[in-house]
Amino acid sequence: MTASFSLPIKSSALTILAGVLLGILAPTSSEAGQRGAKGTGESRPDALYHNYCSVCHGDRGDGRSRAQNSLKPPPRDFTNAGELTREAMITITTHGKPGTAMVGWKTQLNEAEIAGVVDYIRKTFMIVALDPKLQRGKTIYAQNCIACHGARGQGSPMPIGGSVPARDLASPQARAELTRERMITAVTTGRPGTAMAGFGGRLPAADIDAVVDYVRAALMVPQTEISGTDAHAGRAAAQRPGGSRSAVATGADMMQPMPNGLKGDAAAGGRFYMANCATCHGAKGDGKGPRAYFINPKPRNFIDPTFTSSFNRPAIYAATSVGRLGTEMPAWNKVLSDREIANVSEFVFQRFVLPAQKTAKK
Repeated sequence: MTASFSLPIKSSALTILAGVLLGILAPTSSEAGQRGAKGTGESRPDALYHNYCSVCHGDRGDGRSRAQNSLKPPPRDFTNAGELTREAMITITTHGKPGTAMVGWKTQLNEAEIAGVVDYIRKTFMIVALDPKLQRGKTIYAQNCIACHGARGQGSPMPIGGSVPARDLASPQARAELTRERMITAVTTGRPGTAMAGFGGRLPAADIDAVVDYVRAALMVPQTEISGTDAHAGRAAAQRPGGSRSAVATGADMMQPMPNGLKGDAAAGGRFYMANCATCHGAKGDGKGPRAYFINPKPRNFIDPTFTSSFNRPAIYAATSVGRLGTEMPAWNKVLSDREIANVSEFVFQRFVLPAQKTAKK
């Protein structure tokens, strides 16, 4: 089925970032009581999408995720998937797609939840692809508006062809101020004192309506507020195994080796870290990666003194291996070998912990 959406073939542990969340963020049997047992239908569709789908298909459903460069074929772009029927999407979500990493979710989600997340995708990300009028508006926007307002309606910080910068149509202020009628008037007659010219003499009224409706449906959309604990059905910090994030005692023995006689390759671990971990934890280990802005609880800060004084090799290995319930830290032992986990753990230890230890001893 050429119209299928997919999380691609599991060729190796290091190239299937999709697999990280295909079985990791899905609750285990011990967690089932905290998200609502299968069959209760208690989880919100937006939270389900955030948990199980966004890591590959992206926060906007356009496939522009951190995973896209590691997956072949790339994750499905739902914003251009108008040929996908609801029935096909439910079937694929339920049973998976052979030959890809898109597994069936029928053991994790009930029928109502699967239908809910599919409907959420269709109403949130596929609204333009499924509406011929909005598709027409998208074409008109690309031909007449994108040069100033940007592909995502973000506008321009500097004036373009006038003294006033192009409006950021995606901003909260624009969503609050711009009614459909006001936008149609601005597109038709222009805005004096700006580079916004009137299109009433160039576009028929139906096309002006279409482009305004496209902007409102596709670009003037609030950012998701689903993240971290809330995304996992509201599991509080007190419910997490081990309690708070700083439950590990300080003053750990930094000479302890990896468990089971493992020896990590920091260079190999560094390559994996930059490709898969830096997006949350940051290239500098400061917890300020590009995904960190909407994650709660925030990603671990590896250069914080609490971490550098309490996490030795075994502790880092354990945290990487099993993840942490109630956060977006996945259990990497679902897709990585023990040696690969040791590699990335060794990199974190050498890059962030050892320098802090040396500084503290001076």
